[in-house]
Parts: sequence; structure tokens; C-alpha cells
Amino acid sequence: MNKRRLLFFGFLFLSLILITLGLLGGEFRVVWQKAVTVCLECIGIG
Repeated sequence: MNKRRLLFFGFLFLSLILITLGLLGGEFRVVWQKAVTVCLECIGIG
């Protein structure tokens, strides 16, 4: 069980680092803009 817990926290830490790097690199804006475009096309506005 200890090995499994260590693996869980390792992946959790890695994912937090990658999320932080993505946010610092401005990827949030790109993903947000694409999501807005898809939503607007879906309801027929854009």
C-alpha cells in the first residue's frame, strides 16, 4: 500500500507541475478561445 501511495503522490505532483507550466506558458488562453469558438458555433451564433 505504501508503494501505491507514493506513486499516487508522485503523479499528483507531476500533474500540478505540468498544469503550472501550461498556465505560465499562456496555454490557458488558447484552450479557452477554442472552447468559446466551439460553443458559439454549437448554438449557431458564431
